[in-house]
Amino acid sequence: QVQLVESGGGLVQAGGSLRLSCAASGRTFNREHMGWFRQAPGKEREFVAAIRWSDGSPYYSDSVKGRFTISRDSAKNTVYLQMNSLKPEDTAVYYCAAGRIATVTTSYDYWGQGTQVTVSS
Repeated sequence: QVQLVESGGGLVQAGGSLRLSCAASGRTFNREHMGWFRQAPGKEREFVAAIRWSDGSPYYSDSVKGRFTISRDSAKNTVYLQMNSLKPEDTAVYYCAAGRIATVTTSYDYWGQGTQVTVSS
């Protein structure tokens, strides 16, 4: 059984920061990439950021590039998403996932339960 557990969500004012964490546990699984996705009410789940586990290479969506930073701690099996300069449009449930192709949602096989991020204006 593979478990991905997110934490760090919450309510923050526009311009503020949050750091999300995702701890992976369970049996060995294919995690060529670990990614963060988000889903706002009434919208489809969208790619936010991903990191190639082997060398830490990051990938970002255009909407968060320059504001968000993804990183990983291999020893702790944890991936982080540092979110700065948050905007109301960043409000969503954020999901951590493990998969094969960095930016392709359907290539991710394992998902966390999600953590709510709310940015007030």
